[in-house]
Amino acid sequence: MVHLLLSVMGAFAEFERALIRERQMEGIAIAKKKGVYKGRKRALSEEQLKDMLLRIASGQKKSHIAKSLGISRVTLYQYLTSCGEFFGIVKLTSKG
Repeated sequence: MVHLLLSVMGAFAEFERALIRERQMEGIAIAKKKGVYKGRKRALSEEQLKDMLLRIASGQKKSHIAKSLGISRVTLYQYLTSCGEFFGIVKLTSKG
């Protein structure tokens, strides 16, 4: 009997959470249409990004560049994969 009660309560909680998530997604979509919801601010400006790519192309260590820009190496590599090939300066190769 207890197992049945817990299962029913769990099902209601899951259903309620799904409704909350659905309403949240609707609100975000409306806010995006209004231009209010823009997402997270970029860590680097356009000038910093160009400087980063030029420094990488000149052979500087990526960890030193990331430290000087105040970002993590992971963020630097994310910028490289999303923007580096766009500028045609850096071509990443996959390891493995």
